[in-house]
Amino acid sequence: MSETTHERATPGPSGPGESHLTPAELAARHGLTVSGARPPLTEYVRQLWGRRHFILAFSRAKLSSQYSQAKLGQLWQVFTPLLNAFVYFLIFGLLLGGRGGMEMDEYIPFLVIGVFVFTFTQQSVMSGVKAISGNLGLVRALHFPRASLPLSFSLQQLQQLLYSMIIVVIVLLAFGYHPTWTWPLIVPILLLQFVFNSGLAMIFARLGSHTPDLAQLMPFVLRTWMYASGVMFPLQYMVSRNVPGPDWIADVLMANPAAVYMELMRFALIDGPHHQSLAPHFWFLSVGWALLFGIGGFVYFWKAEERYGRG
Repeated sequence: MSETTHERATPGPSGPGESHLTPAELAARHGLTVSGARPPLTEYVRQLWGRRHFILAFSRAKLSSQYSQAKLGQLWQVFTPLLNAFVYFLIFGLLLGGRGGMEMDEYIPFLVIGVFVFTFTQQSVMSGVKAISGNLGLVRALHFPRASLPLSFSLQQLQQLLYSMIIVVIVLLAFGYHPTWTWPLIVPILLLQFVFNSGLAMIFARLGSHTPDLAQLMPFVLRTWMYASGVMFPLQYMVSRNVPGPDWIADVLMANPAAVYMELMRFALIDGPHHQSLAPHFWFLSVGWALLFGIGGFVYFWKAEERYGRG
């Protein structure tokens, strides 16, 4: 039976007492089901867990092949965000005075952490948009939980960020920051961000599967999100200086998930005058965003399971 159609298998000759049954009743009697039908949510989770080795292997393969044609190979995993950080440093750190009172030895780690952490979310979304539409051959050829694809791409971006964290640590040490009791906090922070990114990737995987042009629009959306999240400058400082209006505007911007995960990571790693403390509500926001998008994105993606790869 084809796994990419909704056709039912043709039953054999009817047995005694079956001639009066409808095709649906006959299929139910012999245990036949619709090919590619969406399984119950709990069964879908069980199937995903059964494909965990495929998800991990697929993410590793994608990571290895990403820069296979470049002479520097996998080094571009860290060179690309590092070069972006250098450009932002020239523009916002030197030309536009966007340091918000921070000295260079605090601003540069602030900037590098922001770029690397936001890139994690940015690339998860971009790969999620193309997770189904860019792998139609695989989707149509094999039967597996389609959520495996956006999860694999989010896992790929997590592995890439872990490599990049080596550069972050080198930058921190170069500017006189040494491990403190807050450094282990990066583990729960990354886990929460990974759950958030995975949910967001699944949302955009479903949207991108039916609207391929979304991949052309997303760079502009993500760039706007980057500027509204304080990747290159202290958000509250820049808003209060350049945006007329009440103070709650900066508070709302600081509550967006990208800003939340960046601020948590900066607090954990930077022991500078501007990062001595962090309001407790950032932790509640980080858990809330992870649960909201992680669970909500998974359910949203699952509801369209039988439609991926059709048409």
